[in-house]
Amino acid sequence: MATVTLDKVNKIYENGFHAIHDLDLQIADKEFLVLVGPSGCGKSTALRMIAGLETISGGEMKIGEKVVNDVEPKDRDIAMVFQNYALYPHMTVYDNIGFALKLAKVPKDEIDRRVRQASKILELDANLDRKPGQLSGGQRQRVAMGRAIVRQPAAFLMDEPLSNLDAKLRVQMRAEIAALQRDLAVTTVYVTHDQIEAMTMGDRVAVLKAGYLQQVDTPQNLYDKPDNVFVAAFIGSPSMNLYEATVEFGDGAADGTIHLGTQTLKIGSEVLERRPALRGHDKVIVGIRPEDFEDAALVERDTTGRQLTSNVRLIEALGSELMVHFDIDARTVDSGDPDAVEESDSGSNAVGRFNPRSRVRMREDVTIAVATDNMHFFDPETHLSIWG
Repeated sequence: MATVTLDKVNKIYENGFHAIHDLDLQIADKEFLVLVGPSGCGKSTALRMIAGLETISGGEMKIGEKVVNDVEPKDRDIAMVFQNYALYPHMTVYDNIGFALKLAKVPKDEIDRRVRQASKILELDANLDRKPGQLSGGQRQRVAMGRAIVRQPAAFLMDEPLSNLDAKLRVQMRAEIAALQRDLAVTTVYVTHDQIEAMTMGDRVAVLKAGYLQQVDTPQNLYDKPDNVFVAAFIGSPSMNLYEATVEFGDGAADGTIHLGTQTLKIGSEVLERRPALRGHDKVIVGIRPEDFEDAALVERDTTGRQLTSNVRLIEALGSELMVHFDIDARTVDSGDPDAVEESDSGSNAVGRFNPRSRVRMREDVTIAVATDNMHFFDPETHLSIWG
């Protein structure tokens, strides 16, 4: 087992494109770290540099205590699981799993022991004599995992291994991979563009944008305390609602007011205690997560000063919740995610996650309670979160 350390690692291609900028990451022994970000952010490039499939233009990379900048992939003691499985179609499952060991001239009885041990873990015992073409997508992915497991590497590298599976199988397989990694206790770096995968699988998640590391933290901390607008919008589904706003504080007052378009909301003293630097701003970007909007008719507590009024544009009934789309007459903020859809197909600029007992109707006015204590605030110039 080993740590993986990236110290100011850069990647610049021959055409001058700077894909990775001074990437600093330390992945602990036995840790499951997820690299996540939109298409083209550099996450797969970073993984391929760890694997040795891409050269490093600058900085230092270590696996354990060994600097591996110029070490060949086969000598890095890593095993990689690819998006397309990369199985040999003419070989049986048994031979696919054991192929790397055969190349390494491992004794036949040891190959047999490792292959059968891995196939038992992955529930592939009954398929060892089959060929990849006779397997389902999930089974092929298990074979690719088995080929990595038998090598007993210092680290696993996984490049979007579930992207070719259907939605139901992806949910099943991500749970299996996370459980398998915990059981094997192998350092793992996992690349995905799917932030739900990242949140449900990783011990920590590193968010990349345009080759720059934005934030690395536990999934819950990324959600609760994003460092900037990009992370706030990227982590969470549906995305955080982001608007330009102004704030006011009376002299010595314990609370304040936020102006969101033509509407106003009260900011409680709890918010100012957590974010004292907010008093130094009059213009902000305010972020409201969908679950912090609710049909005011269903809220038992007093929401005076913490309500918005709007007109319902679209309702998506999901059984356990309603996704309610509506308008707020404030200017929305571009999150910086090139893959993001800033407005819904309904033309609305806000989405709330309502209780399914809500009786809101399309094209009807609605009063919306806002959990203002949970709102996020960002500097409109730097897009950084406002705290102390």
